[in-house]
Amino acid sequence: MARTTRATILKARKLRKTMSKPEVMLWQILRERPTGVKFCRQHPIGSYILDFYCASAKLGIEVDGIAHDMGDRPERDERRDWALAQEGVETIRISAQEVLVDPSDVADRILRYIQSLR
Repeated sequence: MARTTRATILKARKLRKTMSKPEVMLWQILRERPTGVKFCRQHPIGSYILDFYCASAKLGIEVDGIAHDMGDRPERDERRDWALAQEGVETIRISAQEVLVDPSDVADRILRYIQSLR
């Protein structure tokens, strides 16, 4: 994978300021380091930017809105997940709707998954 460029880092910084409502809702929980697990938001890896990243578990979390179901997005997301997997980063995808309905439940599922990896 290509190394992370300054442009990607700057884009990630911009994205932190313009997060979607579901991303903000989930971040309000994950930023508190539940169960001692640290998360970063809008984290650049190579040319990609993950919505959330847990370095200790090498886990990327993507909050997908409806746009991820349209056009060539499913194929692009699959290629992206594959490229990240080649770097040892697993990606899980969560629908934005799930987060809007119950962000605490989504956060709990993420934390249980991370615990299962240890």
